[in-house]
Amino acid sequence: MAGPLARLRRLVREGRSDAPGQVVDGLGRIGLVGYGVVHLVVAWLALQVAFGVPDAPPDAAGAVGTIARTPGGVFALAVAVVGLVAFAVWQVTAAAIGFRWVHGNERMRKRVGAIAKSIAMSGLAGIVIEYLTGIRTANGTTVQQLAAHVLELPAGRVLLGLAAVVLIGIAAAMTYTGVRRTFMGDLDVRRLAPGVRNAIEVVGVVGHLARALAIGVVGGLAAAAALSADPGWAGGLDTALRALGSTGVGSWLLAVVAAGFAAFGLFCMADAATRRA
Repeated sequence: MAGPLARLRRLVREGRSDAPGQVVDGLGRIGLVGYGVVHLVVAWLALQVAFGVPDAPPDAAGAVGTIARTPGGVFALAVAVVGLVAFAVWQVTAAAIGFRWVHGNERMRKRVGAIAKSIAMSGLAGIVIEYLTGIRTANGTTVQQLAAHVLELPAGRVLLGLAAVVLIGIAAAMTYTGVRRTFMGDLDVRRLAPGVRNAIEVVGVVGHLARALAIGVVGGLAAAAALSADPGWAGGLDTALRALGSTGVGSWLLAVVAAGFAAFGLFCMADAATRRA
């Protein structure tokens, strides 16, 4: 056991990042670019919804379908899957032995965040694989159907409520990350011009806060479903963004959130170029 772990530590120490080797590092950066492109497409779809143009749902599945319909889109998605899985492996390694430049609670918080990133990347990779293999269809399982199945289980309302708490907790952590700009500590920006560093910081803050708002709404919808025992309240990102669009400020709030998702997409590009964790 000590041998493989010692080798893993050596790979991390000798590499550019916490990734276990140069191959995983390079593929993981491709995955980050793909993650950013998905957020840019989600932003575009949300803008269309905001201004009444019907199109695919503004969520990861809708973005994947939109990309697949572009010339070369299927090939790009196939490459992205490899990158997303590589980045998920990278983050598992970071969670286990990474973040050597911080200590104590900050290191623990970053390691928990790395696990969350690994789960998010794996989830997106799963969506892409389902689409490429033809498993995902227009009549696939919806969030409402999943919530209905959970509510049918013993203590289903409690389980759904716990899921809501986790989502709201993730939103709170993402808000903290955005406000405190702790994401900059995971990047190697020492050789960048001050203006470029500031631009990365701005899109990072805006992007994290926009995603936190959307995830918080998803958590709130799950909580409402748990409290009312009505799965109709539950919903994913698509439902959350449409809910924001139906508020008093309506389409303009949705447009602002869409701009935030676009900012996060741009941040992912910078993240891919400079990430060390």
